[in-house]
Amino acid sequence: MTLAADLAPLWTAEDIAAATGGRKLADFHVANVVFDSRQVQTGDLFVALKGAQADGHNHVAGALARGAGGALVARVPDGVAPDAPLVVVGETMAGLEDLARAARARADVVAIGVTGSVGKTGTKEALKVALGPSGPTHASVGSFNNHVGVPLTLARMPAATRFGVFEMGMNHAGELTPLSRLVRPHIAIVTTVEPAHMAFFESVEAIADAKAEIFAGVPAGGAAVLNRDNRHFERLSAAARARGLHVVGFGTGEGCHVRLLDLVLKPDLTVVDAMVGSRPLTYKIGAPGRHWAMNSLAVMAAVELAGADISLGALALADMAPPAGRGRRLTVTLPKGGSFTLVDESYNASPASMRAAFANLALSSPGPRGRRIAVLGDMRELGEAADALHAGLAPDLVAAGVDLVFTCGPHMRALYDALPDALKGHHAPDSKALATCVSGAVRQADVVVVKGSLGSYMAAIIDTLLRLDSADSPR
Repeated sequence: MTLAADLAPLWTAEDIAAATGGRKLADFHVANVVFDSRQVQTGDLFVALKGAQADGHNHVAGALARGAGGALVARVPDGVAPDAPLVVVGETMAGLEDLARAARARADVVAIGVTGSVGKTGTKEALKVALGPSGPTHASVGSFNNHVGVPLTLARMPAATRFGVFEMGMNHAGELTPLSRLVRPHIAIVTTVEPAHMAFFESVEAIADAKAEIFAGVPAGGAAVLNRDNRHFERLSAAARARGLHVVGFGTGEGCHVRLLDLVLKPDLTVVDAMVGSRPLTYKIGAPGRHWAMNSLAVMAAVELAGADISLGALALADMAPPAGRGRRLTVTLPKGGSFTLVDESYNASPASMRAAFANLALSSPGPRGRRIAVLGDMRELGEAADALHAGLAPDLVAAGVDLVFTCGPHMRALYDALPDALKGHHAPDSKALATCVSGAVRQADVVVVKGSLGSYMAAIIDTLLRLDSADSPR
């Protein structure tokens, strides 16, 4: 994010010092905030965070040389002049959090927090699109949803922002409470609760309780937008009401304020027919899948609660595209001619999102002699039930009409063994070993979905398949 030269700066050195209790060494102003020195652009504030593996102070001189407008530091690093554009604080992570609080306090913003076992990033992106026509909207970049990403997103928020959308993730109890108290969302969305990160929880109910921590920072009178179709709705609803929040349900059944009446699923878009209160609403989403339709109901609820224009928001969703690694469709031209469709679902995976990906694959229409192919890597952090949860996906693959399955990882071995022989393509220990096999197997008119948890490195398979493409292939 770079502000135009004629707009007010995001932060001045004086602002930063006042927000953090720090000491400025020179006057400067910045247009953005970053903590990765490799991403520094002209006019950025570089925050020198100290991590377990690296100390950002070692990169301050390089960041300034690349055009950073200033840096937030705990000490003046070697190789940096004593009058450099720095603000010195006691500890830089605390300084970033202070900057986040100051950004939240100065903006007259309707803040929306988004969490859930699946669908967080897609819902956040859809909110950004739907709120945009109603006023300046600021949202998390990518999946910046942890203890660093959330304060960074807040610190990047311009003072003139009207709507702020903040994704919040967790894999342990206790993580969402401080994030919610930092964001202080007026509206908290829980997309759904599913068996994800089971390695760190005794039950799915415990996951629901951890998701309910997002209500910690919502002021009394705020709203919780909850999936009424999810079996943990009552548990979450009780937690929200205990904090004085108004509960708005979305889903397919009676009692939902935003209710799905019908949908049309196509390979590249979804058409939704819904009711928002007593108001009928029909709209298109520029992304395929029932899960997009369900999450869009939460989006419509939040748009209404935020006081934005729901008609313009619904219309804008037609331009919604799946984020990278979450269902983006690519056409790959083969070296010997012809092409196949590659569906990039490589960013993350859980049992629920796997089934959603298979359902989308079932909607696809391969060309003549083309096949539906699933390339799957391990779902991580599922605990002792991991093998059973992987093997349990076999009936879903059969029901989706998948023709061929390639797998990698120790837990995916359980799924591979559970498959009918006709569906078995190949199993490999890891994505690197599987990539060559998959690239040699794809052929003209296939539709190939690649999915797995981030730690399974399925992006390596995406990269290998894209290298099959000729230089002039349309993307």
